[in-house]
Amino acid sequence: MKNEGFTFRKRIKSFKFAFNGIRLLITKEHNAWIHCFAAACVLIAGALLGLSRMEWVAVVIVIGAVFAAEAVNSSIEALADLVSPEYNEAIKRTKDLAAGAVLLIAIAAAITGSIIFIPKIATIF
Repeated sequence: MKNEGFTFRKRIKSFKFAFNGIRLLITKEHNAWIHCFAAACVLIAGALLGLSRMEWVAVVIVIGAVFAAEAVNSSIEALADLVSPEYNEAIKRTKDLAAGAVLLIAIAAAITGSIIFIPKIATIF
C-alpha cells in the first residue's frame, strides 16, 4: 500500500472506518453480545456499589481489553475463513490461538472484577 502522506481528511476517514468496525463487532458478533451484557452488568454494579476512581480505571481498562481482543479474534476468523473456506489445520490452530487470547483477557477481567466487587458485596451481607 502506497503512503500518500498525512491529511486531516484521511485521519477523519480512518475514524469512520474504526467506528464502523465497532458497530460491526457489536451488531454481528455473537460473543460480543455476551461481553456487552457482562459489561453492562459490571457498569451498573459499579455505579450502585460506588467504585473508587482507581477501581473504575481498572474496570474500564479490562472491559476495553476484552472488546479489543474480541475484535481482533473476529477479524482473524473472518480473514481465515476467506483465505481457507475448507478445513485447514493451520487455520484451526490460528483461530484457536486467537480465541484463547480472548479467553485469557476475559479471565483476567473476571479476576479483576472479583478483586474489586467481592469485598464490596461482602460488606453488604
